[in-house]
Amino acid sequence: MRIRLPRPETRNSARSVWLFFALIHLGFLARLLPFILGGGVLSDIRFYREWAYLALDDGTWQGIDTAWVYPVGALAPMVAATVFGPYLYQLAWFLLFAGLNALATAALLRRGAASSPTAAYWWLTATALLGPVAVGRIDGLTAPLVITALLLVAVRPFVAALILSAATWMKVWPAAVVLAALVVVRKGRLGILGAGIALTAGIAAVVAVAGDVRNLTGFLTAQGARGMQLEAPLSTPGVWQAITGTSGAYFFEDEVINTMEVRGALSGLVGDLMTPLLVLTVVLVAAFLAIALHRGAEAGPLLAAGSLALVSTLVVFNKVGSPQFMLWIAAVIAAGLVLDRAAEWRYPAIAMLATAGLTTLVYPVFYDALRYELNPAVAVLLTLRNLLVISIFVWSLVRLGRLGARARVPAAAATGA
Repeated sequence: MRIRLPRPETRNSARSVWLFFALIHLGFLARLLPFILGGGVLSDIRFYREWAYLALDDGTWQGIDTAWVYPVGALAPMVAATVFGPYLYQLAWFLLFAGLNALATAALLRRGAASSPTAAYWWLTATALLGPVAVGRIDGLTAPLVITALLLVAVRPFVAALILSAATWMKVWPAAVVLAALVVVRKGRLGILGAGIALTAGIAAVVAVAGDVRNLTGFLTAQGARGMQLEAPLSTPGVWQAITGTSGAYFFEDEVINTMEVRGALSGLVGDLMTPLLVLTVVLVAAFLAIALHRGAEAGPLLAAGSLALVSTLVVFNKVGSPQFMLWIAAVIAAGLVLDRAAEWRYPAIAMLATAGLTTLVYPVFYDALRYELNPAVAVLLTLRNLLVISIFVWSLVRLGRLGARARVPAAAATGA
């Protein structure tokens, strides 16, 4: 059997990417070193540690014994990070983050068109720009899982579905990618559906035996009564009304769920519209995907554009506007640079890097100046960020339309992923 060795330029490109990977993650480690040496933790990881040891020490398992804001699968990495004890929890979490990021980077390098490292470099840059929210939130673990799964769907649909289902049971957003895959992937559709059902049934059985199965879906209603969060894209008009003192809008700090909301004026009505608009848009995007597939659109680009449209929908039509949501969009764009022609994805790639930088400037750099001082300069940064997010959403819809319009292959001859 003849063994084909990688070309020297390919090996050099991969080596450069891994050097860049090392530099980025050494930078993260340097930033976390004071926390690691002092036994502290960054950002939301303090809650993760608390929940993990509440389970291990007190026997109270979130999502099993009590309703929880996260899907129950989120307990897996939280408990895994206790491997070195509570003092070094931050170090263990960083190692989980770095390990999964390495997995995604390897997948991007392996599947990159003509062994191009562009997508890998882009993903690492976006991760670095998002900084604290990448390494300090559970979304920093689910995002690389989604990248890996998207790049596996064409060749290993069942494995990809297991990864996506596991990620969904940590944080809900990968379900949007599962939906895109179910619509687009022809040959592996039953495998994708079966993997999701099997994993969900297994998790449900564990919760039913160990606790109360009613807690399994507690995350769906845990934050249903909350208002429009300050950073949510469609909160932008309310933010400016609060800053200018018009229409009775104001900022409200909800200390129970640790968030800043916009209240007054039309914020209540806008909040009430979010769920119906989100559901309607998801249905429409899924329909556009099915139509484009029927017309013979190429599966890889269609999966990438459909995933971006559905994930962006979850961000744009959401009462919550947490900065880590940008990781969702970034993960799909990274995969899109591989699944579709990179040149076609130039706009979302550039726009997302700008979005990531603006996101970090708003939170955590200048966030206090916005929420406590109503600083208009920071509101401008937030507005630009939200406009970019909306523009990426619109671009994804346009890309879907173009893929469907350009398709000329009859549906019966179209090749599934």
